[in-house]
Amino acid sequence: MEPTHVTSALVVFGVITMGPLTYVYLVFLRSPHSSKSKDLMIGKDKDWRDKTHFRLNLGFAWTDFLFFVPLFVSGCVGVLLGQTWGYVLFGAAGCSTLYINIILWFTEREHVYPALGPLRYFTYFWGFFVYWGALALAYSALRVGGVEF
Repeated sequence: MEPTHVTSALVVFGVITMGPLTYVYLVFLRSPHSSKSKDLMIGKDKDWRDKTHFRLNLGFAWTDFLFFVPLFVSGCVGVLLGQTWGYVLFGAAGCSTLYINIILWFTEREHVYPALGPLRYFTYFWGFFVYWGALALAYSALRVGGVEF
C-alpha cells in the first residue's frame, strides 16, 4: 500500500493537531504545579476548577505519553512506509482521539466553549481532534480494506 497525497495530508494534519498538545503535556508533566503549566493547560490567569479537574488533566497527559504518542508516531511512520501495520496503528490513534474527544465534548464544553467562542472551539480546541480522528480511522479502514486513493 503505497502512501498517497491523502496519506501525507492526514499525517501533516495530525502533526499540526497533536504537536502543540504534546508540547503542552510535556511542560505539564515536567512541572504540573507551575504557573506556566497552569497557563498552558487552562488559560492565563485561570485556576483549576477543583482537584478532580487537575487530576483529570494530569491523567490525560500521562495517558498521551504512555499510550497515544507512541501509537500516533508509529502509525505515522508505518503509513508513510506503506505498511499494513501502520494503517492499523494510524486508525487506532484516530479511534482513540475520536473516543476521548467525544467524552470531552460532554465533560468540558460547558467550561471551554464560552471562554473560546465557536470559531476557536470548533477548530483547534476541540474540532480538529475529532475531524482528524474520524478521517484517520475511516481512511485507515478503507486502505486496509483494499480501497486505493
